[in-house]
Amino acid sequence: MEFSAALTNYFIMEYYKDPRWRGKKNFNQKNTVRKRTPERKKGNAGILSPGHFISKAPTAQIVSYSSDRLIDELPVDDAIIRNLHKKGYEKPTEIQDKTIEAILNGRNLMGLAQTGTGKTGAFLIPLIHNLLRKDAMRQILVVTPTRELALQIDSEFRSIAHGLRLFSTCLIGGTSVRRDVENLRRPGQIVIGTPGRLNDMVRQGALKMNRFTILVLDEFDRLLDMGFAPDINKLVEGMNNRAQTILFSATEDKSQKAIIGKLMPDAYEVRVRDENVSADNIDQDIITVKEGEKKIDILLKMVRDKSFEKVLVFADTKRGVSRICRDLRKAGITADEIHGDKSQNYRIKALESFKNRKIQVLVATDVAARGLDITNVSHVINFQAPKDMESYIHRIGRTGRAGASGKALTFIN
Repeated sequence: MEFSAALTNYFIMEYYKDPRWRGKKNFNQKNTVRKRTPERKKGNAGILSPGHFISKAPTAQIVSYSSDRLIDELPVDDAIIRNLHKKGYEKPTEIQDKTIEAILNGRNLMGLAQTGTGKTGAFLIPLIHNLLRKDAMRQILVVTPTRELALQIDSEFRSIAHGLRLFSTCLIGGTSVRRDVENLRRPGQIVIGTPGRLNDMVRQGALKMNRFTILVLDEFDRLLDMGFAPDINKLVEGMNNRAQTILFSATEDKSQKAIIGKLMPDAYEVRVRDENVSADNIDQDIITVKEGEKKIDILLKMVRDKSFEKVLVFADTKRGVSRICRDLRKAGITADEIHGDKSQNYRIKALESFKNRKIQVLVATDVAARGLDITNVSHVINFQAPKDMESYIHRIGRTGRAGASGKALTFIN
């Protein structure tokens, strides 16, 4: 297939573009700061300058987008509108306002918007409406890079489709395979999952890809990157009846343009933000760690301040996350951790404790950087600087959501 060939060419180009495979001596050379342009690759991004982590949110009031129509005026079923009112919706967000008609009309679409701007609702609201108006067995596949994002989308679907006799199945790693197989035998209109578990269900014959007509890739920039792309390719190859493809993310990778073109020709593009630029309502600054100082001591002093009400700390490794969490607890700070070695049940409980303010600090690897909708996070702290600008944007996007203000701090040695 053309999409498969495009992916293969992409991998070959990336292999030879990356100087690590050509034996270059200056890759990530110390004391070298290279400004990252949008065309640069994640694996070849160099070192981010501390200046990337400093940005003062404007003191003037930020003019937020206000739709000319109310939720009641959206061209969707009245039952959906009633459910949206129950969720507190009054007006659609900008990304919802500018994409709904295109999705309703079955167009291929790529949407880019900052985190916390309602991207999940942007594709779920029109898709749920179309499920009510068309063949009830019409199948939708939503693919996400993380388990937490899949669970969030599943929860959002259930609340928007409440009482409409539409059913979802969520397929993620860390859960019972046997239960997933049983759930797929039940009637349902939408399957939400992570690439690994979805392909596992395909191999077992429990998931028939030719039944799906709509594909949604949420956080598509990561799903089309080299880590997930082979799994995505396998899923796409089986979707012989695909009629609509929808891509959403907060950032994009310019080098994926050819792949996206093969995946969905003549796509309608909606951009409601500057590409790869962090939110302007987030105060961003660096914390300089002087020689002889320990970052954990500085972190403890910070979180003991009353203004640090709900803090998300990012570390690079699972071991680092566990060490930070252990040190915080020893110092009397309520904290928990999430990373890939934790079971799904553990991760869900830790997130719920954080959301409900039962703990003050949640320490995580980048598993929590994408898609998690956690309200009122007062501070995001990067214990280590992220490896590239995309990671930084998604990390700090956990605060300052939906127009609220937030603070992001990055430790720099």
